[in-house]
Amino acid sequence: MATVARPRPSNGETLHERSKGKDVRISNIVAAKAVADAVRTSLGPRGMDKLMQLPSGEVLISNDGATILSKMNVLHPAAKMLVECSQSQDVEAGDGTTSVVVLAGALLDACSGLLAKGIHPAMVAGSFHRAAEECTRLLRSAAEPVDLADRGRLVDAVRTCLSSKVVSQNSDLLAPIAVDSVLGILGPDPAGAVNVDLRDIRMVEQLGGTVDDTELVPGLVFDKGSTKTAGGPSQVANAKVALIQFCLSAPKTDMDNNVVVSDYAAMDRILRDERKYILNLCKKIKKSGANVVLIQKSILRDAYNELSLHFLAKMGMLVVTDVERNDVEFVCRTLGCTPIPHVDSCSPDKLGTAEHVGDVVLPGSGHKVVKFTGVANPGMTSTVLLRGSNELVLAEANRSVHDAQCVVRSLVKQRHLIAGGGAAETEASLRLRELALETTGMDSHCFRAYADALEVIPYTLAENAGLKPIEIVTELRKAHAEGRKGAGIDVKKGRISDMYEKNVIQPLLVTTSAIKLATETVCMILKVDDLVVVV
Repeated sequence: MATVARPRPSNGETLHERSKGKDVRISNIVAAKAVADAVRTSLGPRGMDKLMQLPSGEVLISNDGATILSKMNVLHPAAKMLVECSQSQDVEAGDGTTSVVVLAGALLDACSGLLAKGIHPAMVAGSFHRAAEECTRLLRSAAEPVDLADRGRLVDAVRTCLSSKVVSQNSDLLAPIAVDSVLGILGPDPAGAVNVDLRDIRMVEQLGGTVDDTELVPGLVFDKGSTKTAGGPSQVANAKVALIQFCLSAPKTDMDNNVVVSDYAAMDRILRDERKYILNLCKKIKKSGANVVLIQKSILRDAYNELSLHFLAKMGMLVVTDVERNDVEFVCRTLGCTPIPHVDSCSPDKLGTAEHVGDVVLPGSGHKVVKFTGVANPGMTSTVLLRGSNELVLAEANRSVHDAQCVVRSLVKQRHLIAGGGAAETEASLRLRELALETTGMDSHCFRAYADALEVIPYTLAENAGLKPIEIVTELRKAHAEGRKGAGIDVKKGRISDMYEKNVIQPLLVTTSAIKLATETVCMILKVDDLVVVV
């Protein structure tokens, strides 16, 4: 049967949208929703953990959204946008990385219904942006201000973050450590701080013991013991620390040359000169007043040898070898020392100080670490010594403590707390529905769809806790309609409770950032109407 070509539209006629644009949009929405559904079961304190086997054969256990998605091999471009959205949330707030993806999936589901009604994607995107701004304003008015001096409230917020982690049973220990480690580096005026650099907190992992053995060290810890020969000290009081970047070994030629020595007298002379050269280096270090030497790792030649360690031990100096290049700046800030690139630069003004430096044997493993206590610059840096029975627990504890520190950082940036347990999303959803009734046109439809999508958070929390989600969400909606802004889901007792009384609280920045990032990602996916593959 012959087909008749449609004439091109003349002036005044409307060009109907190509069917390909709809197909691409639906394909993008389906792919992105598949990613959201993959991590949805990990949401909340009763969420499940994911076991991942990496290409290297390494096994990873986590329920952190950003970690799970970063390890997934995602090929679809739209699905990759959700992975990047989760990573953006990780950078901005540190927590809520699963929530932002689940919320984006629910918003995409709402978009499918709106597009099916014939509403243009650009109008949906515009309305969603306005709805997100309105939600942010509503949540800010419902939030409670917090003072950084109120350590108890900060610990409660961190404990809420840790409740959904693998190490949740250790939250009573890890929450105060996370709070104190961040508050300790805010400087002399914590009230005036607007941000905090978490790179000033060093995480040292040490296998052995349990997570309960984790401690906060107000100084510096190296993850291995001191390098010493017989007679070298293992404890030094009133330490003067030198960080050297030159090698305590015999010099080598730039080119790979071989020297053939056939005479014993010549061989003795070479060894004697080498011994004299190294002894001269060690004497110059000793002359500067140092009694603790940190040796930076070298790749060109040996940073030290047995002879140099012997001389340093005889001179009563404690030696820590193989200091990583990346750790040099942190060590200098902590101890107040200056790296010494050449032996002639050794001088007392370049030395750092510490009240005590010594080897410490860790309980439960027998491993040794070097601890520096009473450092020169307290308040500039701190160190968290993490313990765990195996590599999986240790890695997850590290990620959990980092997320907990990010929660405190969020409160430094924006000093407001809001109720957890789905209370914030339910409050925003209810107020947005009321606004939708007062609004006319397409905005009314879109606002209502956006409000329905926000309820995916309490719905999923209830679902993952084994509760009846429809009953719980209906009851939660009723509580908020009666004016109980703090009403949320108590997953332990399986009912609606006041989250402020239960101390289930979270930073406002976590929720508002999740809503903004999820909305931006959804609107970007909505505006795509074609997929161009560039070969």
